[in-house]
Amino acid sequence: MTAYWIAHVTVEDAEAYAGYQALAPAAFKQYGAEFLARGGEHETLEGPDFQRHIVIAFPSLAAARACYNSAEYQAAKTRRDGACLAHVTLVDGL
Repeated sequence: MTAYWIAHVTVEDAEAYAGYQALAPAAFKQYGAEFLARGGEHETLEGPDFQRHIVIAFPSLAAARACYNSAEYQAAKTRRDGACLAHVTLVDGL
């Protein structure tokens, strides 16, 4: 069953965040991720406003979880830690 990785991000240090952007795609590709929304125009109706909103489809919740916990993604994540504010949620699809 398809699952989704939903992230809301505000970049505070673009140079440091670029290190994350350079490494993260390899992890996403390895776990069958498909980007459905990344950046682009948005309108926040409730809650805190973030600069970017990302929705990524995975083949399963297990694949999404494995991607997040993978050595490849965690190496990328260390590049974004302190460079942005991020909320990341994994959601099982219907």
